[in-house]
Amino acid sequence: MGDGPHPGDVTTMAAAATAATGNPATDFSVALLSAFVRNGVRDLVVSPGSRSQALALAAAELERSGSARLHVRIDERSGGFLALGLARETKAPAVVITTSGTATANLHPAVLEAHEAGIPLIVVTGDRPEELRGIRSNQTTQQDGLYASAVRWSDDVDAPTGAPSEGERAVALAEAAVRAAVGADSADPGPVHLNVAFREPLSVAVPELPEQPTGVLPSVAGPEALGRTVVDIDGGRRTVVVAGADAGPRAEEFAREGGFPLIAEVSSGSHFGPNLVVSYRDLLRDEVFGGAVERAVVFGHPTLSREVPLLLTREGIELIVVAPTGGQAYNPGHRARIVGGVRAGSDIDVRSPEVRGWVGRWVFASRRLAEQAEREADPAAVAPDVEKARSFEPADALAFASAELAAIRAPITRALLAEAVWRYTWPHDRLVLGASRLIRDVDRIVPGKKITVHANRGLAGIDGTIATATGIALASQAAARAAETPSGVTRVLLGDLALLHDVGSLLVGAGEAVPHLQVIVGNDGGGTIFDGLEVAGTAPAQAFDRVLYTPQSVDFAALASAYGWPHRVARTKGELDQALSAPPAGVSILEIPLTR
Repeated sequence: MGDGPHPGDVTTMAAAATAATGNPATDFSVALLSAFVRNGVRDLVVSPGSRSQALALAAAELERSGSARLHVRIDERSGGFLALGLARETKAPAVVITTSGTATANLHPAVLEAHEAGIPLIVVTGDRPEELRGIRSNQTTQQDGLYASAVRWSDDVDAPTGAPSEGERAVALAEAAVRAAVGADSADPGPVHLNVAFREPLSVAVPELPEQPTGVLPSVAGPEALGRTVVDIDGGRRTVVVAGADAGPRAEEFAREGGFPLIAEVSSGSHFGPNLVVSYRDLLRDEVFGGAVERAVVFGHPTLSREVPLLLTREGIELIVVAPTGGQAYNPGHRARIVGGVRAGSDIDVRSPEVRGWVGRWVFASRRLAEQAEREADPAAVAPDVEKARSFEPADALAFASAELAAIRAPITRALLAEAVWRYTWPHDRLVLGASRLIRDVDRIVPGKKITVHANRGLAGIDGTIATATGIALASQAAARAAETPSGVTRVLLGDLALLHDVGSLLVGAGEAVPHLQVIVGNDGGGTIFDGLEVAGTAPAQAFDRVLYTPQSVDFAALASAYGWPHRVARTKGELDQALSAPPAGVSILEIPLTR
């Protein structure tokens, strides 16, 4: 079923899915959602509302029958980003269902992020029928076309009337929505929108349904659907590989194949391997290194430094962007050559002195800079002299014990926090990085490690960080249980303002699955990311604090208690290590006070 249902199967499938209750809204909703399941959708996210009640009740019955996983959130913005997190982790579309009116607008931030990041997301909004539109009917607005160019496909579905053909229509709509969301024909995955009108009576009880067969998602179309080819990259020019958000492991593999230095952001999925250059910012500013680059091959969406865009827009740089999917490719300076894939040319010998010398200079210089930065940023992090621990001299033993105690009691800096979170994250875990100052701290210092890192870098907003992380945690841990493999913890590292912006996502309702999720909040009292921008040196201090830094003094312990989340504060390295090494079961908040 990898290509979806065949036309000859539609009538049979529609008949099997239709509940035949005599209520058009319920029958159509059951047929539509059942068809989603048979086309590979597993997760349904619902926010309560009157106009969408038939869809919500059908989703509940599909959960009861074991056909789908249902997630309920009272806040549509939280629900949208929860669905985004589920889809981001599983690579399969999640369906998010809302009622009419402002509920539909609350999904817009998640739709925009899905659009820019190429995440498959299916939005199903309930609406008034034609006769109630344009007359100022209650909770009625222009929902058709609401998300405009941010969706890959949309349809304004007339209110079902109970006609015999409506089951077939529901199946066809579900198949079209899934194919558009995953980019089965376009190679451009992203959000889609079904705006479904319903007339009263809006629902009846849904009869018990048998478990629906879980379908296989259609495959994403290859880059040829976009007119992009796979090209050979020769060894004639001094080349670096740049991996931005969601680049994936192919960037690291290609860097090894060609013997190229790898500049991989921490959210790229390629921040590992022997060619990784961690201290790329410093080296790109150095004329000996950055000035020597003649060609850059870019994967993903670079967003975490100024140095990379400056390199890519520099005159004389040959710029090749690898974009096997996505209609709009990353194209700084509007001069990139957009290709569907790359191979290392046959003329490249990675064992040659020239190739090894080029990549080796970058890697070794990066390591020296990283070690120097660690010593300067955190002198207490220098390990105690182990030889003194083995000494029989009382003075040596005392010196070792004092040094060990000092290291444990060392105050937490941003660098220490970034390093510790990275160190305690393993391949079976998930790490989610919010759009706060901390993601840049992590990107600057952490060594290579092949772990799964997620971040919403499509638009790099702070919206929905906790909701996204919750979706990632639920999906990854469910997959681990199904495969009978170790189920890790999902950690989300974010700033205090990012947590407060999505505080409603701390609410997990009765009956909802609770993931193993540790929210680590670096609390520096406001938006210190702005302290590093030029405006901090030009704006009056009072105005700067008021409209940019936006100071806050929230009691995070009380906030956590209100939502029923365990809360802990870590002020020293020892306390941080203890909290990260053994996070409590379920959800929890770990607060790290940081200086501005």
